Amino acid sequence: MAMEEDDDDGAGGIPEWVVTFGDMMSLLLTFFIMLVSLSEIKEEERYQAMLESMTRRFGYDSSVASLVPGSAKPRNGAIAKLSSTGRAKRMNTMQGGDQVQAPQGDFPRVRIVRPGEKTNIGTVVFFDEGSADLTDQTKQELTLEVHNLGGKPQKIELRGHTSRRPLPAGAPFANHWDLAYHRCWNVFRYLVDKQNIDPRRIRISVAGPNEPMHIATDPNSLRENPRVEVYMLNEVVNDLMGTKEEQDKRFTDGDIPSP
Repeated sequence: MAMEEDDDDGAGGIPEWVVTFGDMMSLLLTFFIMLVSLSEIKEEERYQAMLESMTRRFGYDSSVASLVPGSAKPRNGAIAKLSSTGRAKRMNTMQGGDQVQAPQGDFPRVRIVRPGEKTNIGTVVFFDEGSADLTDQTKQELTLEVHNLGGKPQKIELRGHTSRRPLPAGAPFANHWDLAYHRCWNVFRYLVDKQNIDPRRIRISVAGPNEPMHIATDPNSLRENPRVEVYMLNEVVNDLMGTKEEQDKRFTDGDIPSP
C-alpha cells in the first residue's frame, strides 16, 4: 500500500523538476537552432545574390534608367522622398541612424537650397579657350543626347565652366563667370530652339574657374576645362512650382477637367 501511494504522489515515479528541465532544454535547443539558421542565411551565396538582384530590379539605379518619354513621374520621386524623410527623422536614434539626405530632416527650419541629385543621363560639351560659340561637333553631341533628355518631366541642369587662364585683352566677357554663363546660354538656346526642349526644365548654374576637370600641366588635358555639363536631375518640374499647400490646391472640385 505504501508503494502504491508513493507512485500516485510522484506522477508515476518521475520527479516534477524533470518536466521543467525538459521544457527549458527544448527552448534552449530552439534558440540555438534559430541562431544557426540566421548565420547560415547571411553566409548563403544564393541569398546574397537574390538580394542584389532585387535591389537592381526595384532599387534606385533601375528607377532612373527605366524612365520612358512621357509626363508620368518617375518611380523614385515621391516614394523616395517619403522613405528618406522617415530615415532622416531616425538619424539621431541611438547615434546610429541612417544619415540620408531628405527633403526635411529633424529640424523643420532646414531648407535645401539646391535639391536633387545628378543621374547618369547627360553629357559634357567642350569649348575653345576664351570662346562661348557652339562648334559643329558640340551641336552634334547635344543632338545625340536629346533622345535621352527629351520627353521627360525631370529638370535639366547646365553647369558652365572655364579654365583658369586670364581672359585676353579686348575679350567681350567681363570675367570668367560671364564667359561660363554665355556658354550655358548658348547651349540653352540650342536645346530650346533647335531641339524643342521645354525651357521650364532647364536650370543654369555657373562654376566659372573653380571646378576644373584637370589640374595637371598637360596641355591636352587642360583643353577639357572649358566646358558645359548637361545632366538630368532627380527632381520633377511640377514639384518645384509653388509650396506643397499650393500644389495640393491646384485642382479643386470645379477645376478638374472632364474626361
